[in-house]
Amino acid sequence: DWSLYTESPLRAAASEAAKPAAKAEPATPPPPPPFDPAKQIGAMEPLGYFDPLGFSKVGDKEGFRNLRAAELKHGRVAMMAAVGGLVQHYIQLPGFGDVPAGLSAVTTDPANFGFLLLFILSGILELAVWTQDPNAEPGNFGDPLGFNMYDKDMRTKELNNGRFAMFAAAGIIAADLATGKDAAEQLGLP
Repeated sequence: DWSLYTESPLRAAASEAAKPAAKAEPATPPPPPPFDPAKQIGAMEPLGYFDPLGFSKVGDKEGFRNLRAAELKHGRVAMMAAVGGLVQHYIQLPGFGDVPAGLSAVTTDPANFGFLLLFILSGILELAVWTQDPNAEPGNFGDPLGFNMYDKDMRTKELNNGRFAMFAAAGIIAADLATGKDAAEQLGLP
């Protein structure tokens, strides 16, 4: 039967092969790779990318930006706290001569009012002045003094110093609570 011969799958495959090839559609470019926090500034030797609890996920750029902004803010506060822990041993404001240095200053009059004022001022600065621009990288609040130093090297140094300062400030506080000595006394300084 001739109809079986013309409708044969083999015959159809042969006729398809004889047709001229259609023009290939232009290939669409591959999608960009997902956001990878391990390739951001701050992933460096000797630890490389360090996120043992898995807070930063591949592809979660917004979550990483929030965590990086928090890391920078905490690092900046810790750097000021570590230096302030040493400086307060030697420099006291007028009217605060009887206030002890270290953490005990927070519970002593009139310093506890100063602490409350500092807490309120920090909150105002955090919520109203130092707001994050969504188009800038986390922690970039511009160059208010015009030093032109906001580059990759300086950002890396700031992250590392902030990370170290967080441990330093925690150590100063823990030692003060355990021994009652302020930061300078812990180091054996006069």
